[in-house]
Amino acid sequence: MRINTNTAAMNTYTKYTAAANAKASALEKLSSGSRINSAADDAAGLAISNKMTAQISGVKQARANAQDGISLIQTAEGALEETSKMLNRMRDLTLQAGNGTLQDDDRGEIVLEMKTLVSNINAINDNTKFNGMTLFGDSTTATKTFTFQVGANADETATAKIEEMDASGLGMDDLVKRLNKQGGKDGTKDFTADYARDQGDLIKEATTTPSVAPSEFEKGALSILDAAIKKVSDQRAKLGAAQNGLSHTINSLEATTTNLAAANSRIKDVDMAQEMTSYTSSNILLQAATSMLSQANSMPQSVMTLLQNIG
Repeated sequence: MRINTNTAAMNTYTKYTAAANAKASALEKLSSGSRINSAADDAAGLAISNKMTAQISGVKQARANAQDGISLIQTAEGALEETSKMLNRMRDLTLQAGNGTLQDDDRGEIVLEMKTLVSNINAINDNTKFNGMTLFGDSTTATKTFTFQVGANADETATAKIEEMDASGLGMDDLVKRLNKQGGKDGTKDFTADYARDQGDLIKEATTTPSVAPSEFEKGALSILDAAIKKVSDQRAKLGAAQNGLSHTINSLEATTTNLAAANSRIKDVDMAQEMTSYTSSNILLQAATSMLSQANSMPQSVMTLLQNIG
């Protein structure tokens, strides 16, 4: 037996340190829920997990972007719904003005209402905004394009195009011009005469207002309004298709997020049952090593006892 070097204690201390480190590692994993808490735990696994975490974060943001895109489209579509209602109202008024039971004063009231509807249509086009941005095209930019980042990579985008939807953009310039010429009730006959001329009717310009049949009033106005209604419907259909596309994208992104999270969990998350077993084993070994270290440290004392007996 050697006194200067307690080899048994040194070996026991090594086992004690290993058991203590294993217990501490198990405690860290159990408390954090992660199998990898530092590069030392699994360098390759940590690198893969970090890449997946970044991709998951990007996919979640892309999903939020797509949701914002849907909100933008819904805002524009809601505005177009009102525009469509007003155009249909103008069409009804045009048909009403063509009714032979109306007097000129009645048609004058119709003209005033149609002018108000045109103003409202223009206001919708100019004032409909999302996050401070005007959604519809204008005289400078007839069609506005909105691009949505709907993927974790730069090239994964979706677009929505929204055209100018005011009276001018809807091809109603001629109708507006003729409405603006009317001062109300007194100008109604001239209004009907103008549209009669558009249809090739031979109406002479005179200082007196010509007599125009109600059906002649309808012809030019209805063709313009029908074209405007169709353009609004076409734009709404395009927006609906874009919204459906974004909805499908969101569904795909949700599935991608779930799959990536599951894969990342398999790499990084701790198996609680397995780690609890490791913790229990390490704890038992640590207790045993502590006891044995005490025994190993007491061995040199037996030499002292032997020497005292000799004395």
